[in-house]
Amino acid sequence: MVDFLVHKFVKDYENTENAQVRTSYGVMASVTGIFCNILLFAGKLTVGLVLHSVSVMADAFNNLSDAASSVVGFVGVKMASKPADQDHPFGHGRIEYIAALIVSFLVIEVGLSFLKTAIGKIREPEELAFHAVSILILLASIGVKLWMAYFNRKLGKRIHSNVMLAAAADAMGDAVTTSAAIFSLLFWRFTGINIDGFVGVAVALVVMWAGVGIAKDTLEPLIGEAVDPDLYRQIMEFVESYDGILGSHDLIVHNYGPTRSLASIHAEVPNDVSIEASHEIIDRIERAAAKRLGIFLVIHMDPVEVRDDRVAIIRDKVTAVLKEVDERLTLHDFRMVDGEQQINLIFDVVVPHAYRGEELTRLQLEIMKRVNKLDSRYQCVMTMEKAYVAGE
Repeated sequence: MVDFLVHKFVKDYENTENAQVRTSYGVMASVTGIFCNILLFAGKLTVGLVLHSVSVMADAFNNLSDAASSVVGFVGVKMASKPADQDHPFGHGRIEYIAALIVSFLVIEVGLSFLKTAIGKIREPEELAFHAVSILILLASIGVKLWMAYFNRKLGKRIHSNVMLAAAADAMGDAVTTSAAIFSLLFWRFTGINIDGFVGVAVALVVMWAGVGIAKDTLEPLIGEAVDPDLYRQIMEFVESYDGILGSHDLIVHNYGPTRSLASIHAEVPNDVSIEASHEIIDRIERAAAKRLGIFLVIHMDPVEVRDDRVAIIRDKVTAVLKEVDERLTLHDFRMVDGEQQINLIFDVVVPHAYRGEELTRLQLEIMKRVNKLDSRYQCVMTMEKAYVAGE
């Protein structure tokens, strides 16, 4: 069914890096969500009124908020697809994240509303009614929600959409809350004990938790999250695959929405090659990154000594010292200023984010002490910096 809808309504559906194709996916998912959720709202509201069940009615209005969320998602996807302009040179892709954030607030608001209603039902419970047909309708709605979760998760992973992945998580939560409502009705049917208000509270809390989760996932790219390790390795390996590039470091990726990223990286080039030759390679990599990775990449050249074996040996010794202190430490931009009485070793050290304040100072002093033991003339001129990749 998912593939049928994709093939029917999305042209060039395999080209998921294309902004227009992503928009078509988003529009199709939003329209599907609006249709399914309005249908579920009507069915569950009818069942809730017939059975006098607050948990079922809470679940019904949760579906109505999902329909509203799909409308917001639809508008957000359309606005995010607007091309770059003078005021927004990197496009409008982040509007998709803002749309997801609005969705999260709608979900939380629905949860708060029915938390209040459920507490009222605990204080003054109503007599429930039981109809087998109503239970069947609710079971069918669970099936629809499970399909919607699968639908949105599959498409969300295909086009890397936070909005769709949030919708998938919300749909799975809806399936759970509907199951809880059915449980409360069956429990009353066989025991005569009315726990509908308590289940309504549980449903409301689950809905609110889902809203908080959506907000958290959406705020991270808006605030500025660390680059994904897989993307980090992909870009590093891509740059280092070119002849004339000895290594790379200091990769930073700025997210301007799905499929819209700006990145900067330092590429190490041999210092015995002309600037013009290295610059030509850098230009070629930047153009290729835009075409193959869909990333606007800016590369800074770092010349590296390749003819002086003594510099390479000392660099290896310093690297070994860093690994002795903490195996997670790495260095780059190593240079040496030689002298008879003093030899300055100039380099940058990448340290984990756990090192802060006095602990970072102690680490720096320990490195300097151990390097100085290698040769009393060695003086370290270090820049301590943090990695920009998640998990590093």
